[in-house]
Amino acid sequence: MKHFVSGLLASVLAITATSAIAQTKPPYKLGYILDMSGLYADITGPGSETAAKMAAEDFGGEVLGRKIQIIAADHLNKADNSANIARDMLDNQGVEAILDVAASATALAASEIARARNKIIVFNGPGSIRLSNEACGPYTVHYVFDTFAQANVTGLATVKQGLDTWFFLTADYAFGQDLEKDTTSVVTKSGGKVLGSVKHPLNSSDFSSYLLQAQSSGAKVIGLANAGGDTITAIKQAAEFGLTRKGGQKLSPLLAFISDIDSVGLETAQGLLLAEAFYWDLNDQTRAFSKRFMDRTKRVPTSAQAGVYSATLHYLNAVKAAGTSDAAAVIKLMKDTPINDMFATNGKIREDGRMVHDMYLFEVKKPAESKSRLDVYKVLATVKGDEAFQPLSASRCPLVKK
Repeated sequence: MKHFVSGLLASVLAITATSAIAQTKPPYKLGYILDMSGLYADITGPGSETAAKMAAEDFGGEVLGRKIQIIAADHLNKADNSANIARDMLDNQGVEAILDVAASATALAASEIARARNKIIVFNGPGSIRLSNEACGPYTVHYVFDTFAQANVTGLATVKQGLDTWFFLTADYAFGQDLEKDTTSVVTKSGGKVLGSVKHPLNSSDFSSYLLQAQSSGAKVIGLANAGGDTITAIKQAAEFGLTRKGGQKLSPLLAFISDIDSVGLETAQGLLLAEAFYWDLNDQTRAFSKRFMDRTKRVPTSAQAGVYSATLHYLNAVKAAGTSDAAAVIKLMKDTPINDMFATNGKIREDGRMVHDMYLFEVKKPAESKSRLDVYKVLATVKGDEAFQPLSASRCPLVKK
């Protein structure tokens, strides 16, 4: 009996010691460089941080015997801030991977820092196609959307409807410029014409002069090559000007999120055509995730925030399967493993880092068609990933074999 008791005590002590050792391991840190306070805060911001924490909890809270810790920082929409934060995260804070950087210029800056350190960096909030072209890297993943897909899905559909002349209001930075360029290519290849464009500074408060130029162009479509607060302001001021009703011009936000539509309201936004990668009411999986998210945030998830959840889980599953945090081993599994969850069906990360998945063309409902405040979209088309995103044959990524 004494031997049994002593053996049992030894087992208990061994388990306790093992647990203590596990608890002394440093946390497994994941970094998110977001817009927490500016014009993209509703699209990414605190909602993306919440989505990341949900993914870590759903995964089990730890990986490789280490507790998962989510670290989020506000880059204030400044590229130099983003680079400095990425550098500090990777060099000083022990962050293993960066799993989102909101906005394009800030993403491009952080991407250079991660590339120099051979660290995985995944983009959900930014749209510039440069991230999977000239700025691609062996450990870079562009997950949710890009300017090519937004232009391809939205531009092609409008021209097919006979809306074949365009004028652009373009945010004067990498994302806006790429979005105008890619949409112009789609419009012209489809038989349409671009009658002109005007650039505006980021976070503009007065679009009156730009809208007057668009109105005088006589274009059937005014393409908004901007995002966040700029898109919201432009839509509201266009409605005040009566462009879409009196002038008969169509407004097409080339990147809009459900948070933008909610802010504008259906009365103003009705009839807008837009492309998105995710919508809360698509199916049972999207509804279940979105309910949990809304219980925490009191907001509906944007496609960028849903992408953060999906990307974080996909990354953690790859780390677990690889049995290591080594970037080369983890990225290989991320690329080899199809993505099937509430965000994507048979999604796949290509050699250029582009995560290919279905995109959707939505039309904003009229107030009379909506059953609730968040019932805002009707699906016009589901565009398969291989058709929505830039083909590898056109890639400018040096990693792609020609």
